[in-house]
Amino acid sequence: MNRHLHIVCLDVPSPADYGGAIDMLYRIESLYNAGIKIHLHYFSYNHRGNPNELNQYCESIHVYERKTGHKGFSFSKPYIVSSRINQELITKLNKDNHPILLEGVHCTGILPQLNTGNRKVIVRLHNDEADYYKQLSSVEKNIFKKIYFRYESHLLGKYEHSLPPQYLYACITTKDEAHFREQHGLKNSFFLPAYTPYEKINSSEGIGNFCLYHGNLSVPENEKAATWLLTKVFSKIKVPFVIAGKNPSKRVDKLSHLYQHTCLVANPTDTEINDLVKKAHINILPSFSNTGIKIKLLHALFEGRHCVTNEAMVNGTGLEAACHIGTNANAIAAIIMQLHHQPFTTEEIRLRENLLGNTYNNALNTKQLIQYLW
Repeated sequence: MNRHLHIVCLDVPSPADYGGAIDMLYRIESLYNAGIKIHLHYFSYNHRGNPNELNQYCESIHVYERKTGHKGFSFSKPYIVSSRINQELITKLNKDNHPILLEGVHCTGILPQLNTGNRKVIVRLHNDEADYYKQLSSVEKNIFKKIYFRYESHLLGKYEHSLPPQYLYACITTKDEAHFREQHGLKNSFFLPAYTPYEKINSSEGIGNFCLYHGNLSVPENEKAATWLLTKVFSKIKVPFVIAGKNPSKRVDKLSHLYQHTCLVANPTDTEINDLVKKAHINILPSFSNTGIKIKLLHALFEGRHCVTNEAMVNGTGLEAACHIGTNANAIAAIIMQLHHQPFTTEEIRLRENLLGNTYNNALNTKQLIQYLW
């Protein structure tokens, strides 16, 4: 029996160069591998192009312009939602009765105009967006962006509370599932772990060469983490430290060259990042926001050796046992010094296999998703 599915993505899922795109792309690939005929719809902006990689997985692909600036603005709806309400998309979805997977609360503005009847609709919640935007506001230096993030957070809180309870909501963490059930009355919420390219634990035993922090350095939260590590941790301990990521600021560039034992790798390829994660002795990933799950944490646990982080990064993920957790800069520095000459062992690899193996398994999670859709 041919099973057809509409997937509406908030952004083009390829290249998979940030957490949300990784989650979307590998879900598309996994659904295709399970024999689902995919009709992909996505919003084009930020000059991310028309990637051909998606053709191999999809029966059809439809691209829509996101309404940017004042065209997408609304006083009643969050900008991330109102800028993606598209009449052409609604018309195409209403032509048949195939199930729909909406990627992100971003794509839910069309729900009131869909002919849902008895068709299944699942919303993939990538985050508690209201909390995420609140935390973006707290780390943003630009006053206008700060005000925008705060106002968007306020609108998102109201909007998330008004989401229709009859649809299914696939949450990225058990913490988010509890939040949407209890705070927003979405009783049809369930836990659907993040999809990743990592199929098994590939960590190497023994001792690596350096400490590593990696992330998209143009994101304010990641820049804050990198500068915090340089100024509060590696200014005190003389252990080789590498920062790697996209579009670092002049400040990160300057700080990373203040000490002889620290350096910066700007705009590495995916292969180079993976090589660094595997060769590092310690992957250090503090976070200053405790929303969703960070794909880079999963990357470090699947491919790297020791992983040092803070409570905000692992809170609600169930991955605490696989990480060394420090509560402040001094604690993280002490853990690094303790692990610096400590080999990574087979026992730690087994622990990760038990902890991550069944949860972050794309094929198993797709079976669950298919049961919800049909």
